[in-house]
Amino acid sequence: MEEDNGNSNSSITVDTTKWDRSVWLMKCPLIVSKSWQSQAASSSSSSSSSDSPQVGKVVVSVDPLRSDDSSALQFTMEMGGNDVGNMPKSYSLNMFQDFVPMCVLAETGQGRVTMEGKVEHKFDMTPHTRNMEEYRKMCRERTNKSMIKNRQIQVIDNDRGVNMRPMPGMMGMIASSSKDKKKAAPVKGPEVKRTRRDRGELEDIMFKLFERQPNWTLKQLVQETDQPAQFLKEILNELCVYNKRGTNQGTYELKPEYKKSAEDTGAE
Repeated sequence: MEEDNGNSNSSITVDTTKWDRSVWLMKCPLIVSKSWQSQAASSSSSSSSSDSPQVGKVVVSVDPLRSDDSSALQFTMEMGGNDVGNMPKSYSLNMFQDFVPMCVLAETGQGRVTMEGKVEHKFDMTPHTRNMEEYRKMCRERTNKSMIKNRQIQVIDNDRGVNMRPMPGMMGMIASSSKDKKKAAPVKGPEVKRTRRDRGELEDIMFKLFERQPNWTLKQLVQETDQPAQFLKEILNELCVYNKRGTNQGTYELKPEYKKSAEDTGAE
């Protein structure tokens, strides 16, 4: 594989010796990903340990009466390490039967690219049923922390205020252009100025909103969260169902598996 950077002699070689190795692709919660990254970083910075830390283990349960049926397999992820804190330690791995064929590529610090293998199984990692209440409590605490805004005071070095007062001759220009400013106001693009929040933080805010009321329109959620509508739709498709008919037509509401969390929080 060659990359044209203006130099015909520049090229990147991909090591494909591991192309037939089977790997698993797993989508995990944000807090689990941060925990694993933290453990890996602390292990790499420690000189006393040369082995990679065990961040978790996969437990496979097989029904002996349906041993030939792949759908009868049940996968569970048990978290390892001692710094998991209040995070649930057991998760269910829901395996996808059909997915687009994929492979895994890795790049070293020297720019060397290797093919680590092909994806054999794809999983969606969710909290185990017995740890669901613990996970909801952790999400509520994270939501409350995210709602606290840390205000900062910035000191302006230029105490003369040159950039803060109008220069000579500016007063007439401001008065004459006041009508133009009023006309230009509707052209403002609110969607362009919205910046995306962290996905985990936005999910927590969404749960908080649905605790306040069960049904929301997309326009209301955009105003409440100040997020781009397209990005908000991606989150809504995962957490909510869209009512196409009935008294709540045109609104979103939480999926049944998330409603209990909102009800428990309201009761508290």
